[in-house]
Amino acid sequence: MRALQLLLMVVSVAVMTGCPKKPQTLPDSAATPTDSGASTSGSSGSDVSSSALTAEQRQIEELKQLGMVILFDYDRADIRPEFVPVVAAHAKFLNGNAIRKVRLEGHSDERGSREYNIGLGERRAQTVRRALMLQGVTEAQITTVSYGEERPAVQGSDEAAYAKNRRVEMSYGR
Repeated sequence: MRALQLLLMVVSVAVMTGCPKKPQTLPDSAATPTDSGASTSGSSGSDVSSSALTAEQRQIEELKQLGMVILFDYDRADIRPEFVPVVAAHAKFLNGNAIRKVRLEGHSDERGSREYNIGLGERRAQTVRRALMLQGVTEAQITTVSYGEERPAVQGSDEAAYAKNRRVEMSYGR
């Protein structure tokens, strides 16, 4: 199973980095911009920066729909195959937006000691960090933190709650 996951990750990286990068051009779209909470830092008042921000907001909304959370199996820190495309999409966004930074927040369920769960959350965040960097994201764009079991997404002591709490959350900033 681990070999299959590694193979999927290697294939994803090969596909993403196989061809030389072309300048990214944003297609004209009839989609209306949505508010994603992105703010301008020093607006120049030009239409170019305004339209670029709108395109960036649309990209972030697409990422939110795809997923901002990577879930993990019990006591594991390897990316499950169904989340490889999610990581690849975030890498593509970060590669096209060099000023953007992502914060990877590692979490675990409540089983195990506090210290063990902090370490497990860190290993999970580092796994996602390495996967992003293998796809060209710079180290300066990524920060990691582990909360262990301290910030559960769902309250409860059953497998359904545990499964949602074993995660890495991605949040964007500048």
